[in-house]
Amino acid sequence: MSLFKRAVVSEITSHAGIVFSTLLVVWLSVLIVRLLGQAATGDIGANVVLGLAVFSSITALPVILAVSLFIAVLTTVTRSYRESEMSVWFASGLSLYQWLRPVMQFALPVAAVVAVLTLFASPWSYGQIAEYRQRFEQRSDLSRITTGQFIETDDGKRVFFAEAPKRKGDELGQVIARVIEPDWLSVITADSASIETEANGDRFVVLGPGHRYDLKPGTPEVRLLDFDRYGIRIESRTSPSAIEASRREALQEVKARPTVELLRSGDRESMSQLMWRIAFPLAVLNLAFIALPLGAVNPRLGRSGDLLVAGLIALLYMNLINLSRGWILNGSLSFGLGVWLVHAAFLGVGLFMLWRRTRVARPRRRKARPA
Repeated sequence: MSLFKRAVVSEITSHAGIVFSTLLVVWLSVLIVRLLGQAATGDIGANVVLGLAVFSSITALPVILAVSLFIAVLTTVTRSYRESEMSVWFASGLSLYQWLRPVMQFALPVAAVVAVLTLFASPWSYGQIAEYRQRFEQRSDLSRITTGQFIETDDGKRVFFAEAPKRKGDELGQVIARVIEPDWLSVITADSASIETEANGDRFVVLGPGHRYDLKPGTPEVRLLDFDRYGIRIESRTSPSAIEASRREALQEVKARPTVELLRSGDRESMSQLMWRIAFPLAVLNLAFIALPLGAVNPRLGRSGDLLVAGLIALLYMNLINLSRGWILNGSLSFGLGVWLVHAAFLGVGLFMLWRRTRVARPRRRKARPA
């Protein structure tokens, strides 16, 4: 490898490592804060925060790698122009076209890693995230009924207090529950509790054996009921929160499908997800290529405007990929066209910008003065 290629690859690697580590730390900080907030409100378990953070980071790696490579190439080229190092390379007989080989030499392995992540690792990670959340949802409402603590559910209409189980096999020991209904105020005591899920998705806390005391506020009417098993519905699949959870599960299910299954399915939802997975490796190469002409700046001018334009172009690229994904899902765009249209357009823009940066302007002809 020549001195020029070694210098370019080394500097891009250094910049990419710094940008990647910075973006990853920022992402992890925001993610962990969000997950801890969900754990504090009881949406997820505290014991799954670390696992969810790891799997969520794997799903975010394609975007982080693409942005890191784009910024690394952009800053390397910009620095060479700012510090007049590019003039030395140009005087040595090199042009901006010679930068393509070392840049692509670094970008191709990154694109290969992104392809593995989007086609295989990310679907597996989404599946693990869905499994974590599903496991917690199956026991989330019961896990809120912690031994030795008063726990409120359903906006305070139900209050539970449970002791530690005394018999082997019981999930909870003696339980006291207060339930507020439109006409009755109920106090329920039971020797044990467990959770059961019906075929329609409704979940119940099953108490028993025990007693139920009903009081009608404002009247002397009292009812007493002894039971062997008593179920309290804690979540219905027709509730707004359950419907929203079902929508999230459906979206997560599509993202978790293996790539081979998406190819076999062939429906619009699968094709839109497949397009998104194929788009990111191509976007890595395109962004690295576009960064070359974008980084070619005038050393005498300020650099804020050039960096802003570069950031807007990269943001537009990513948004158009997501927009194409939505068009394929809605049937407005075919998969065969959507999978390459955005990339071809930006590749054409990059080629035009590179030609503009490298072309030599013809000298102007001076008009001969009349004698």
